[in-house]
Amino acid sequence: MTEWWTNRVRRVEPGDVAAVVGLVRELAEYEKALEQCLLTPEQLRTALFGAAPALFGHVAEVDGAVVGCALWFLNFSTWEGVHGIYLEDLYVQRAHRGSGLGRELLAALAAVCVERGYARLEWSVLDWNTPSIGFYRSIGAVSMDEWTTFRLSGEPLASLGA
Repeated sequence: MTEWWTNRVRRVEPGDVAAVVGLVRELAEYEKALEQCLLTPEQLRTALFGAAPALFGHVAEVDGAVVGCALWFLNFSTWEGVHGIYLEDLYVQRAHRGSGLGRELLAALAAVCVERGYARLEWSVLDWNTPSIGFYRSIGAVSMDEWTTFRLSGEPLASLGA
């Protein structure tokens, strides 16, 4: 595959882990949930580069500094019969928003989907995040308004799993 996005966007490397953890924390702060962000560099390193990586990523660079990231994992469409990408986090630092880096990060993931024959690229966005929603619509993404996201965590997860 020709990685046309390599001028500013590239696959994440082990040396990027600390910067990406910092970006994830900035995203959590932007989403008004910094206290919920418990990610450590060790956890991210294992998820991305351990024996059985379950998380993948791309970073955006400006002048050699990592200023944005896209962290993703595979999902599977039973209806389509093929994998897709679920974008867990997309973040570009405020000073670099509007420069096209977010679009380039998404384009890199779309290219992975196309190359591998994946059915879709999906993600969630907070209802109040109108700048992001407008951006996503501008690139042709559609909201799945008829779907409601559920989460089971903490004590209810432990209780059900016991």
